[in-house]
Amino acid sequence: MLRKLFTSNKSEIALTEVIPIAIYHCNISIVSRGKGKSAVGAAAYRSGEKITNEWDGMTHDYTRKRGVIHTEIMLPPHAPPSFSDRAILWNSVELSEKAGNAQLAREIDAALPVELSREEQIRLVREYCSSQFVSKGMCVDFAIHDTDSGNPHCHIMLTMRPLDERGAWAAKSKKEYDLDENGERIRLPSGRYKTHKVDLTGWNSQENALVWRKAWADISNEFLERAGSPERIDHRSNAERGIDEIPTVHMGVAACQMEKKGIATEKGELNRNIRKANRLIKEIRAQIGNLKEWIAGLLAEKEAAPEKPQPPQSPDLANLLMKYLSVQREKSRKYSQSWQRQHAADELKTVSQAVNFLAGRGISTLAELDASLSSVREKSDAIREGMKAAEKRMKELQKLIEYGENYLKYKPVHDELKTLKNGWTNKRDKYEEAHRTELALWNAASRYLHANLPQGVKSLPIAEWKKECAALKAQNTADYTKLKETRAEVAELQNIRKCVEIAQRADQPEQTRAKRQKQER
Repeated sequence: MLRKLFTSNKSEIALTEVIPIAIYHCNISIVSRGKGKSAVGAAAYRSGEKITNEWDGMTHDYTRKRGVIHTEIMLPPHAPPSFSDRAILWNSVELSEKAGNAQLAREIDAALPVELSREEQIRLVREYCSSQFVSKGMCVDFAIHDTDSGNPHCHIMLTMRPLDERGAWAAKSKKEYDLDENGERIRLPSGRYKTHKVDLTGWNSQENALVWRKAWADISNEFLERAGSPERIDHRSNAERGIDEIPTVHMGVAACQMEKKGIATEKGELNRNIRKANRLIKEIRAQIGNLKEWIAGLLAEKEAAPEKPQPPQSPDLANLLMKYLSVQREKSRKYSQSWQRQHAADELKTVSQAVNFLAGRGISTLAELDASLSSVREKSDAIREGMKAAEKRMKELQKLIEYGENYLKYKPVHDELKTLKNGWTNKRDKYEEAHRTELALWNAASRYLHANLPQGVKSLPIAEWKKECAALKAQNTADYTKLKETRAEVAELQNIRKCVEIAQRADQPEQTRAKRQKQER
């Protein structure tokens, strides 16, 4: 799609190619026992099947799950053929991991372009998995979900342990001794030697996240192009793409489901406010940009005028507004007396409002008007930056509040588990199994809080976090009001522009006007 941008006198100032952007979502996460999850349970849910986990004996039955459109397992050449069975593959993964906090699988969930047919979507996922994962030696189990809600997506589960040439699970990493400057092993105070872990696959490198996200965008765009669709997706953030907007927050499954049912959520309300602010900022910037280009053009015309030997002066706005008033009066002479009186009153009101606006800001020339516009733009930019910082802090606070409340809510369950001694193995195991979800939520909260709070914090200031979050929300509401006031200020400058243009056209010689009209045609 091509879009041309014009100034009000219809002189072309830019030609911009606008490429429609399709929805991009590609999230990478880990299925970990430490978070109370299992690879078998995750695979059963994604595929809509019933599978028993041989590691803990739990049966995961999701045969009633709706929206599972397609499932498929892709294996590297040296993988056992039996791994084509989902239950055998993921139970083999579970049994190969002994630790209670083992990382069992990597998962990628990605939005599928709605512009592609179902067969094209399946081929897209196959090509992506084959080129990025199977070729590197990983086993892939993917499922495509679509509940006809306009959100087709795929879940891709990847094995994290490599297979040797015999098809047996091999080591993910190995330990190496740290050496001093003499090449000797470094002994720790405990008597042990200092070591570090070496990744044997390269799959856990953080750089892979960017590679895989970019590959999803590139391959998706290839399929969109083949399908003749103009839409494209982009894996880069707004900042990387040069889009200066306040980023929205990730809604999550629970909030999305509530919003679909018409239940307003805190995250949904936050995103609605962010989108409103972004639209307002975009509108203000566009209007200021157009006005500054118009003023620059007028000043350039004034400088280029050959008939005036004296140094060019910035046009006087008061004179131009008075000229506008006389032009409008002259135009109204062909109408009735009553219409002339009403029209004159309206135009006087317009000019009076413009004069008061300019006088209140100490603006008397086009050059001063240009400086005022720069000031307005700086003011709106400052408001925008403040809102960005506030939104970022609110996101941090919301996570702290969520994890803090989970920590306190499920701490009694965790404390009760600690009282069950290791000697009472059966009782301890039963309690842990019965409270698996609560313990997983407490553990996740504990890890997050320890990673994000200063050392030495003994109590969670949840009330203070909520108070700060409420204050930031109030500040954002006030900032949004300031943005609306800025838009009204720019709108008044637009009205002044219209008056000035009419006055200037009246001052042009007839020959120049005829020439301009010819050019505009």
